[in-house]
Amino acid sequence: MLKLLKVYGLRGSYKMFCNLVKTKLFYPKARIIRFPFDIRNRTFIDLGVGLTTGIGCRLEAHPKNPETNRKCLIIGKNVEFNDYVHIVASEKVEIKDNVLLAGKIFISDLNHGSYGKAGLHDSPLTIPNDRSLSSSSVLIEENVWIGEFVSVLPGVTIGKGSIIGTMSVVTNNIPAYCIAVGSPAKVIKTFDFILNKWVKI
Repeated sequence: MLKLLKVYGLRGSYKMFCNLVKTKLFYPKARIIRFPFDIRNRTFIDLGVGLTTGIGCRLEAHPKNPETNRKCLIIGKNVEFNDYVHIVASEKVEIKDNVLLAGKIFISDLNHGSYGKAGLHDSPLTIPNDRSLSSSSVLIEENVWIGEFVSVLPGVTIGKGSIIGTMSVVTNNIPAYCIAVGSPAKVIKTFDFILNKWVKI
């Protein structure tokens, strides 16, 4: 308790206590959810065991085939989100074990409309919200660390142990054990297991 007071102060400790009680009541598998926490279509979301979130996180499921009752947003064990993470899933967004997400990250497997993939193109003359949703699965593998303000777009896999630098936009697959930065994100380093260090490309 003294450690909590030292870190968060009296008011912060009270808030943490309230968050912990709410977590155990409403999300018993989670470690701690900091409220407010917005979850939409919870039936189609698996929060995993040991989830930790910051404040203002928003998780949405808009399943393509809701009648199947299949989960389309799947979060593994011991995943940590910081504040204001927003994840949207329609086909499948899967975040594997021990992933760390900084704040203000956007991850989505869907778009309003199609813009070139599979030869389909929506007209810019149509109202964006009236365009059919298109989707392509997103996979974030184990031990990935994603920095602040990153966007991860549909159809992307981020390989095991990789790091995505702050403010990057991930539009293509990132291999395992890499550091990628930029918009669009490009690999700048890989981990050399023989030398036991990160090596520039």
